[in-house]
Amino acid sequence: MRLRTALCSTASALSALALLSACSSGSGTASTSSDAPQVGVDYPRSDTDFWNSYIKYTPEFAKKLGLSLKTTNSQNDVAKLTANVQTFISQGVKGIAMAPQDTAAIAPTLGQLEAKKIPVVTVDTRPDTGKVFMVVRADNRAYGEKACQFLGTKLNGKGKVVMLEGGLDSINGRDRTEAFNDCMKKNYPGIKVFGEATNWDGAVAAQKLQTDLTANPDIKGVYMESSFALSGTLQVLKQKGLLVDPKDKKHVFIVSNDGIPEELKDIAAGQIDATISQPADLYAKYALYYVKAAIDGKTFKPGKTDHNSTIIQVRDGLLEDQLSAPLVTADGGTYGGVSSVKSNDTSLWGNNLG
Repeated sequence: MRLRTALCSTASALSALALLSACSSGSGTASTSSDAPQVGVDYPRSDTDFWNSYIKYTPEFAKKLGLSLKTTNSQNDVAKLTANVQTFISQGVKGIAMAPQDTAAIAPTLGQLEAKKIPVVTVDTRPDTGKVFMVVRADNRAYGEKACQFLGTKLNGKGKVVMLEGGLDSINGRDRTEAFNDCMKKNYPGIKVFGEATNWDGAVAAQKLQTDLTANPDIKGVYMESSFALSGTLQVLKQKGLLVDPKDKKHVFIVSNDGIPEELKDIAAGQIDATISQPADLYAKYALYYVKAAIDGKTFKPGKTDHNSTIIQVRDGLLEDQLSAPLVTADGGTYGGVSSVKSNDTSLWGNNLG
């Protein structure tokens, strides 16, 4: 998600610290024990609050699991990710966690690691082909369905909405987009969806939203497939006099997707209406948990886990632990059969960043 908005300039002190560490190509050590397994973690980017939060959590969980940590940042570039993997191999890591944003182009690198018997866990994204020990992500189709049910309920099944799509070269972008469209066609055929490709670029998202609102001033809903579009969306609505209280008839209902602190604050302030909380903390925790499990020779099979998730078999040789990602709203209500949690709920990771 190539964020080119003012997000970086207004990031919190926490994000700034994470950014500093993530942009370094050097490694960090989470354990000083000489016999601690050494693992590599490639951070996919450091230009969003979501990934900066993941970066913050990773060394904390590495320390708890007794792992020695090497880190790199591929900056949304699969060529850099490939080069970073070569660095990890030369450093002798026993396992790798990565979050490839181009889920097709990573296949040759996964093949190389499989040949070298270095287990891989992918976080947030699932490779289109190739084997990894475990995929740690949430059900991204459910993201699109939850956003659809919320907006469909709020608009009483009629009107126009804009979907600011992520990158369709990513399984996440495809899952969210397809599920949102399928849900709207099935449950709310009276709602017209303007799908806008943005490639996770905030500036592009803002420009396309502005164009859509100019041509269709009666648009009443926006689904942002990630918080990459948050700042630009609010700026566009403010410029057009549409950033108003939810009780105002001019209000445009907004659903985001990440669960960062800024989204939770915006829900409480009535500027946006909902988000889906992607578990940045649990992504870090279970990515490292499964890397360690692979090093220790453990195996897993489909079924319920002990941490409120379900492991599914995506295809032969590929398992995915689908972590919980709840719909978050101001009132904690139920929308189209989808229950939500209140934005001030202390169980949300976005409310627990120190």
